[in-house]
Amino acid sequence: MTTDASTRNPPAAFSSGAVIGALGGLIGLGGAEFRLPVLIGAFRFGALEAVILNKAISLVVVASALPFRAQTVPLAEIAAHWPVVVNLLAGSLLGAWFGAGWATRLRSETLYRVIAVMLAGIAAVLLLGHDASTGAALVTGPAQLVAGAIAGFGIGIVASLLGVAGGELLIPTLVLLFGTDIKLAGSLSLAVSLPTMLVGFTRYSRDQSFAVLGQNRAFLLTTAAGSIVGTFLGGRLLGLVPSAVLLPVLAAILVICAVKVWRHT
Repeated sequence: MTTDASTRNPPAAFSSGAVIGALGGLIGLGGAEFRLPVLIGAFRFGALEAVILNKAISLVVVASALPFRAQTVPLAEIAAHWPVVVNLLAGSLLGAWFGAGWATRLRSETLYRVIAVMLAGIAAVLLLGHDASTGAALVTGPAQLVAGAIAGFGIGIVASLLGVAGGELLIPTLVLLFGTDIKLAGSLSLAVSLPTMLVGFTRYSRDQSFAVLGQNRAFLLTTAAGSIVGTFLGGRLLGLVPSAVLLPVLAAILVICAVKVWRHT
């Protein structure tokens, strides 16, 4: 899809990257769920082009959010939970590959509908799942390993179809299935998201739509720069903004975005 360059001016690209990056650094997300409707609605990218650009920018957010959150959640603590990360990755890497393949074969209209439904579903998970208090793991032993791999596979598919990091699904999974603390879950989700997104990104690179990155290099770099500034600020805000206030607002924004994407033509 081509567009007037005026709709993609650098200040708007930088600002949107910073605001969405701050959400990612604060909660432990790639922020792609909020960026995707902006890429489609405000910047007028086609559905598949928006997904691929979203994936590229989300990689920047995820990679920068981990060290920026380290003051509150040390990297050593994340490393200590490597079995959980590996368990989820066992499914998510495979799911990411299949999801990216399906996305490149869907018609734009169908992809818009899929994106809208998933945004609404993520809003529900974000609203209902993140408030779960830390406690005992839902299951243990072999059952937990199987459940973790299955959950990872589903999350990997969603992440590739939307070009997202999947944190909204990973964080509730980590809290409920593995009984991890909500802040630790945010950082663990980033550790799972990064390799999962790289696999999806590799699969997208085989499609001709991948050329959108080179065609919009200035936009991509400007948005990525804003995103890094945002994740830095979000990491500093970690623990200061109460989830009870923030999460319902984010869920409401996602529902509005889902409606707009569904109606997009």
